[in-house]
Parts: sequence; structure tokens; C-alpha cells
Amino acid sequence: MIMVTGANGQLASRTIQELTERGVPVLGGTRTPATGQRHLDFDDPASLDLTGVSTLVLVSAGYAEDDRIVARHRSVLDAARRDGVTHVVYTSLTGAGDHLGFALAHRVTERLIRASGLAWTILRNGLYAELFGALLTWTPEGLESPFGTGALAAVARTDLAAAAAVVAASPAAHTGKTYDLVGEPITAAGIAARLSVPHRDMSLGAYRTRLLTDSALLPFQPPLLASIATSVRHGFLDTTTSDLSRLLARPLTDPLDTAATTAAAMRPVKH
Repeated sequence: MIMVTGANGQLASRTIQELTERGVPVLGGTRTPATGQRHLDFDDPASLDLTGVSTLVLVSAGYAEDDRIVARHRSVLDAARRDGVTHVVYTSLTGAGDHLGFALAHRVTERLIRASGLAWTILRNGLYAELFGALLTWTPEGLESPFGTGALAAVARTDLAAAAAVVAASPAAHTGKTYDLVGEPITAAGIAARLSVPHRDMSLGAYRTRLLTDSALLPFQPPLLASIATSVRHGFLDTTTSDLSRLLARPLTDPLDTAATTAAAMRPVKH
């Protein structure tokens, strides 16, 4: 049996959908299980029941400080060894992302997986095209961002879910492999052009000030978002590979269309 963790999240739920459409038996694990899902709370090691699971798709348990994320992943890997899981597929971060503020937890988890004694495959996912579109800000004149002229090798979430399903359905063929799953480079100006609006650049200082005054963000989030901005702006996330297209054996979803669709959906409604 395949289990996908974080079953109610966007990446995990789409991975489950991809596996189901392929006729592959799959079980979702989550702290808030619906019918047919298994309760799985990474913050409660005693709740971790992986019995009957042969392949575990471990979707990174982000949205916390590094120590908490690593502790969560360590607990899951301990449970996997105890309960007889044979293969772990981990959704990590693209190799070009080592400059990002959330990279460390991914790299530590990769080390833990390699040292676990379990068979493994690491999917180093690029940043979502949906995220890139969502990080642009609407103004009365158009869009603004701190990304300058830098490009991001963005990837549609649906393609990453499909890749995870491909690997999980035939894990033996991908044992011990690390894939860098990124798309074609796109820019903030390109998204604005697709939407036929101007794009205005803002400084990193102005962006950080905005983040620090945003009460909706948790304390650890502003530096993570700022690290995305400076990494894109200075050309550290624009490298692409063919790993994703080879796994999917089809053309990739257009990341520019995906990002533009997300940005368009966030445009304020004029009254």
C-alpha cells in the first residue's frame, strides 16, 4: 500500500488523485482524516501508524521553524522503520534552492532518509508557479514585485504531483535517485505582460518592511519570503533540468500560464 502524508494539502491531495486515476491503491494520512484516510499527526509520535504501508510519500511538513520540521520528519522515519515501510519518497527542495531560508530542514531530512536504511527517492521540487504568481502585488497601476529582472524555473503543482505518483507507483525503478524537478524560467515582468499590465520593481528593503508589518505572517515567514525574493532577483533559481519532463514523458504545464492565472485571481475587484 502507498501512503501519502499531508493528505489534505494541495500537493498531497493531487498526488493521491493522480495515483487513484492510475488505478493504484493509495491511502491518505493526515491529522484531520476524512473517511478512508488514516490519522497521522507528525507532532504526536504515538499517533504514527504506518502498518501495512510499503511505500511512503513523505510530503514535507513545512510551516514551522526548522527544528520542529526536522523533529516531525525524524518521528515519521522512525515509525516507517518500525512498521515495515520499505521505500520513502520525499518531496524536497530543488538543488538550486540552498540559498533559501527554508532549505536547511529539507537537506537535514535528506540526510536522515539516506541514513535510515530504507530504500528512498528524493524529489527536489522547484518553487510552484502558483506561489510565484501569488507573491506579486496588485497596485492601481498594475503589478509590483521585488524580483527585478530575475527568472524562476517555476513548476506547476500538478506536474509535481504527477511526478510523485509516477515514482510512488513503481518505486523500485527509482531507488536511490534524486530528481531535480523544475520548469522553464519565467519572470515577474513576463507574468505582467501575459496579463497586459505594467510591472514595477520594488527594492528588497521595501519588500522586507512590508513583510515585517504584515500581521497575517508568522514570525518565521518574513525571512523565508525575503530569501525567495533575493534568490530570484539575483539569478539563483533560474536553472532548469529535464528530469521532470523525462519522468512525466509529456510536455510540462506552462508555468507562465499557471502563474498568470494565480495572479489574475488575486486582482482586486473594482467597484
